[in-house]
Amino acid sequence: MRTVTEDRVREEASAERPIPVGQPRRDRRQALGKSLWIGIWLVFLSEPVRDLASGHHTPSGTVAGGVGLAAFVAVYLTLLFRNVGLPEERSLGRRYVGGRIAVLGTLAVVLGLTLGSAWAGLFVYVSVACGAALPLRAASWTIPLTGTAMLLVGVRDGEQEPWQVLLLVVLIGFAMAGVRQLVRTTVELRKARATVAQLAASEERLRLARDLHDLLGHSLSLITLKSELAGRMLPAHPDKAAQQIADIEQVSRQALVDVREAVTGYRRPRLSAELAGAGVALTAAGVTAELPAEPDLDGVPEESESALAWALREAVTNVVRHSGAQCCAVEVVRRQTLDGPMLELSVEDNGSGGSGSGPGNGLTGLGERLTKAGGTLEAGRSRHGFRLVARAPATAPADVGSPA
Repeated sequence: MRTVTEDRVREEASAERPIPVGQPRRDRRQALGKSLWIGIWLVFLSEPVRDLASGHHTPSGTVAGGVGLAAFVAVYLTLLFRNVGLPEERSLGRRYVGGRIAVLGTLAVVLGLTLGSAWAGLFVYVSVACGAALPLRAASWTIPLTGTAMLLVGVRDGEQEPWQVLLLVVLIGFAMAGVRQLVRTTVELRKARATVAQLAASEERLRLARDLHDLLGHSLSLITLKSELAGRMLPAHPDKAAQQIADIEQVSRQALVDVREAVTGYRRPRLSAELAGAGVALTAAGVTAELPAEPDLDGVPEESESALAWALREAVTNVVRHSGAQCCAVEVVRRQTLDGPMLELSVEDNGSGGSGSGPGNGLTGLGERLTKAGGTLEAGRSRHGFRLVARAPATAPADVGSPA
């Protein structure tokens, strides 16, 4: 038997499946997208490439600069592609990451000192690598260290431009550190949500097992005992055996009634669960949903809550399938009427309300359900589209004492 919690978990998982934030790459398409996202920032290497193509350096210096730039780009892409977006346990080791960042820093310093200030932009990529691949504590001192190295290289070269690039190096590095921390937090939240859902499902199973044990344990034990007594009495005392069998029949019928009542309670929809499901269904259908906060259901009879939950489910189904609406507003309020306090559910959308000229079978059955619970149903077109209003008693009817 599937529980309500498991169904809700499956709906949320299906709604969130297209979002790849905080998840490792799973196919070639995602790997290509990740490569483009990382590689597009290499456009800022245009200044070193232009410096090599200008012919200001000797042939050997140009070749050495090209080899160094190619090595720098290769190490940078390998480090970020294999480390960005992965969970903590799947990321590369600190020694590997530290070694690659040391190589990047060394290449940036050597190329900047030998080829001039046009190569100071390499320190931006070193800062990005520190923020994206190192833990936050390590990034907090390696990023300023990268900026200091870039500043010293630029000052030695006699250029004033590094002072302007310093702020960019530090800000981009810490921005990447923040993005990395956000991804890690997203991964942890996904794991925590999965754990909570699993615990909730386990708790639901335990509750079901406990309730079934309480309902059937005593009845089945009594049926077993009376069956043994009837078997012993059957040869010599058929009348007493018949009485035991009659008792077995009565206990069995009562156990069947208890099980049916329990199953009915499990299958009864809850208004809070239906509100959460309505938000998921409307969002998946591209409808802007305006949902209330957690409703106050203190003292509301279960029959009234169940009827309103069915009304909300039917209304949301009509909005998704038939109305063609772009937005839907749901409201749950308590009202004092001539018939007493009522809990009112209002669902209004800006759609057409369907192609039918009269109420369908769903609304007809819903009206009968609300009438049985002591409530009312109103459905029809409004100024903005279609509106459904369902009301049910907010308090249980007063007990009426029978005459002596």
